[in-house]
Amino acid sequence: MTRTRDVIFGIFVILIIGGTLVGVYRYLQNNTRSDLAKRIAALSPRGGPPETIEGLRQAIALYEEQIERNVKEGAQTGAYWKILAIRLADKGMHRDALDAFERALQYNPDDPTLFFLIGESASIVAAATLGFSGNSGTEKERYIQLAESAYLRSIKLDAAYAKPLLGLGILYTFDLNRAQEAVPYLEHYVRLTPNDVKGMFVLARAYYMTENYDSAVELYDRIISRTKDPKIKAEAQNNKEIIRNSIYG
Repeated sequence: MTRTRDVIFGIFVILIIGGTLVGVYRYLQNNTRSDLAKRIAALSPRGGPPETIEGLRQAIALYEEQIERNVKEGAQTGAYWKILAIRLADKGMHRDALDAFERALQYNPDDPTLFFLIGESASIVAAATLGFSGNSGTEKERYIQLAESAYLRSIKLDAAYAKPLLGLGILYTFDLNRAQEAVPYLEHYVRLTPNDVKGMFVLARAYYMTENYDSAVELYDRIISRTKDPKIKAEAQNNKEIIRNSIYG
């Protein structure tokens, strides 16, 4: 009899706990809806829409599932545009890729990879812009500015993301003749990827352009000591000779 009483008591306790948890969940859900309703009202012009906070809360509750579904569909659509843009860029169709990247940004405005890829495609389009039209110079400048702003935005979103650092360094060094500005970005890149020969070559070039010859020679020595490719060794050695000729005549 005592055992039966204990079982009944245990079931009773479980029911109470379960009911309490459901109540807490509903309370938190209602609070979340109320907070969202207040936020919507606060963001609206002239103090909010005609609906009351309670009316907004009820509407949010009614369409909560649909809202969540729309958010998921939006994220999926953004992923599709990103994939399309990357495939277009891989095929060399960078102007079309930029249009697709712009669409992808509507769904993922804080994606540093998207901004890096925009910078890459924009810099390629700028380099390929020829004088077939009277405004080719303006068009080239527009794409260079797009590349620069995209790289900078990518770096701002993720300072440890190496690729836009190199992209911006190349843009400043070779396209804009702004090697002094390129140096800190390239130095950061080399710190993040200390074995990347391409990055070291670009930084050494920026050092040479800013007459920091000792640092350039040091980088070429590092390249020579680390690479096994005879062509790369020869190129680095040749660049060292150019610097020595610049110093000693």
